[in-house]
Amino acid sequence: MADDMIRVTYRIECEGDVGAMAAKIASDQSTGTFTELPGETEAVRTRCAARVEAVVPHEPLAVPSIPDPQGTGPWRRADVTIAYPLEAIGTDVAALMTIAIGGVFAVKGVTGIRVMDIDLPAAWACHPGPQFGIAGSRRLMGVAEGPMIASIIKPSLGLLPEETAAVVRDLCAAGVDFIKDDEKLMSPAYSPLDERIAAIMPVIRDHEQTTGKRVMYAFGISSADPDTMMRNHDRVVEAGGNAAVVNINSIGYGGMSFLRKRSALCLHAHRNGWDILTRHPGLGLEFRAYQKIWRLLGVDQFQINGIRAKYWEPDDSFVRSFADCMTPIFSEADRPLPVVCSGQWGGQAVETYERTGRTLDLMYLGGGGIHGHPMGPAAGVRAIRQAWDAAAGGMSLADKTRDNPELAASLAKWG
Repeated sequence: MADDMIRVTYRIECEGDVGAMAAKIASDQSTGTFTELPGETEAVRTRCAARVEAVVPHEPLAVPSIPDPQGTGPWRRADVTIAYPLEAIGTDVAALMTIAIGGVFAVKGVTGIRVMDIDLPAAWACHPGPQFGIAGSRRLMGVAEGPMIASIIKPSLGLLPEETAAVVRDLCAAGVDFIKDDEKLMSPAYSPLDERIAAIMPVIRDHEQTTGKRVMYAFGISSADPDTMMRNHDRVVEAGGNAAVVNINSIGYGGMSFLRKRSALCLHAHRNGWDILTRHPGLGLEFRAYQKIWRLLGVDQFQINGIRAKYWEPDDSFVRSFADCMTPIFSEADRPLPVVCSGQWGGQAVETYERTGRTLDLMYLGGGGIHGHPMGPAAGVRAIRQAWDAAAGGMSLADKTRDNPELAASLAKWG
């Protein structure tokens, strides 16, 4: 593709001609408006006008995605690629979101529009991307091969700092590679971040001195105020921490950019709020488009749900999300570590392995699947490792349970 164009693929739905609607969007979002303009010269259009490059029809709908009281249907759909000149947008995320994403949802006459993908030219490689990514995450956790087994503090809210530290001690002893604050845990009155750091980091250091294993702990540092977030970041660094949970939609693109340029921490992204943008199939953003921007801004680890997740997302959507994270934008180094999470307990390991290309480059995050194991959290961790050993070894979980009572107990409780 030409190096001077930003291409955005939309799924457009309307009662009339989709190609004509696409042309209107291209005009409205670049040089044109509702009427002819004397200033919209051929030279201006050549330099800055967006243009429709492809229209791929889909089956029409009998019911529109957005109610259309005046319409009679059918409502036609197509995947449309519009090319925007780099000269008109540049490499600024705010400009891209304003011109090529945000504005299109205001167009009159569409009954559905969804951003399917964004193809960015080489100039966009100017963004920093992950500082650690897959390889750096492995190095910081001391996990040279195999999946990185992780857990989350449960209950997610309500524990005092010393109570949280006790859970961390149990999880370290259980053999996890990574522990994180729940995304809902930032600096509440009952567990201020300063006090939580002071309680947890000695546990991390003691475990390392005893076993040689440094468990990565990601503290929730998010704040709408970038200066506050950086002070939180600095407190973690000063205490010897190496990771942070970042609620990316809550801090925004600017907050993420501000943090990444100054960060010494491995940034673990939680995408809460993405569901608002994607749950309606006729509106919003596909994860494929959404995740590219956050990766370029510097996400190191990306939570993406999992097989048979406890939330709404179908398995096929998770599989696509995993593939999207593992697909380079400009280089292998801009891939974040995929974090498989949400109701994971080991019973999904074999299917996850088979459906994600048989890779072990992932973090497998268990909350209740570790804490709620009938034999205790250490058994919960062992059960997950046993499940992944089965997956990588081509065994069924049932066969693996014969010599592994922890996995057998998991299957008996949740399987």
